[in-house]
Amino acid sequence: MNAIVKNNASVACEWAENLPENWEFRLLKRDFVVTLGKMLQSVQHNETETEEYYLRSANLRWEGVDITDVRKMWFAPQEKKKLALQYGDLLVSEGGDVGRTSFWQNELSNCYIQNAINRVRARKKDSTRFLYYWLHLIKSIGYIDAVVSRITIAHLTAEKLERIPSIKPPIPVQHRIASYLGKTCAAIDKAIEAKQKQLETLDALRKSIIHKAVTRGLDDSVALKDSNIDFFGRVPIDWKPTKFRYEISIRNGDFISDKLDENGLHPVVGGNGFMGMTNDFNVDEEVIAIGRVGAYCGNVHLVTKQSWISDNALIVKSMHDLKYLVYVFIALDLNSEANKTAQPVITGTKIKNIRIAIPTREEQSKIAYSLDGKLSELQHIKENIQQQISTLVQYRKSLIHECVTGKRWITEDDVQDQ
Repeated sequence: MNAIVKNNASVACEWAENLPENWEFRLLKRDFVVTLGKMLQSVQHNETETEEYYLRSANLRWEGVDITDVRKMWFAPQEKKKLALQYGDLLVSEGGDVGRTSFWQNELSNCYIQNAINRVRARKKDSTRFLYYWLHLIKSIGYIDAVVSRITIAHLTAEKLERIPSIKPPIPVQHRIASYLGKTCAAIDKAIEAKQKQLETLDALRKSIIHKAVTRGLDDSVALKDSNIDFFGRVPIDWKPTKFRYEISIRNGDFISDKLDENGLHPVVGGNGFMGMTNDFNVDEEVIAIGRVGAYCGNVHLVTKQSWISDNALIVKSMHDLKYLVYVFIALDLNSEANKTAQPVITGTKIKNIRIAIPTREEQSKIAYSLDGKLSELQHIKENIQQQISTLVQYRKSLIHECVTGKRWITEDDVQDQ
């Protein structure tokens, strides 16, 4: 048993020692039957087999089963009898995000499981809902991840799942706790969802503010002209339609090789920003770094001191206000310009061919300064909302822990008052 498992096992043992009277700590298999799903079968082997819907690990979410992409394969009559789902089954991911669990609520009729899923079913009247919250708890503290084999790919086999320790309160208490947590966690989740929508609204507002500033400027009363550029539309009359090729120089960054040194003097900047430190630098003036390949293609970073820009980023220099140009690049959403035939990639040539309309240098600086202030306010609001979400998530986790370990006693009145 490795150190992580021992550490988490000791936590579990501590819970076991402090259980309420009549609560037990026992192996999951004593109260539940674990069944692994069927290996993929793409062709029919005999006439008795029928093509049926099945779930795979990708369909499992803690918040419920996702049936937006459910596939079919062939099942024999005896396999259908063995692997048919019924209301209340727990579906536990065997691979990938091991231990991720969904509660089955008959989202589909005649549905079965692939061998990336373990089905957990009560032997008698134990609550799979209660077990769901127990698995959620031990997954959150790292216990499940610690007990699976990680020599190659992690797998939570049926045998390992059966031997996971579980807490067993009296059956009426299990159902009472499960009912209480179901309603309470749903209310918390609804509050979290509302906060997340606030973040989406803030992000849309941020994009709108940047777009308006870099396409119309700060003065709503100024005379406008047609820029003949779809993205910009009508722009202030003194703005100059142009292409980036006439306003910037751009080249690829350089391969960093083995020059990374945590004690180095200069930051290394790539498509995702800071990558580490080095004692060398390939830029010694203010520049813009733009991610040019992969997931961070189109990310924009203002680099203000001697740095090394890696080869997964582009280096942009200009006589214009660079902070203003950063906002222009953000508004243009360069990732949408990427060539996505294999992986996202954007070249200096593509950027140079983008048509823009640009104000005077003085107005650029005013726009950048104004955006800095407005976006700083939005960032402050965003951080407050994120903290509220974090608090709600932590409260949900603590509530589950207190209820399933008996530290918070749930009465019938608690359930009825919800």
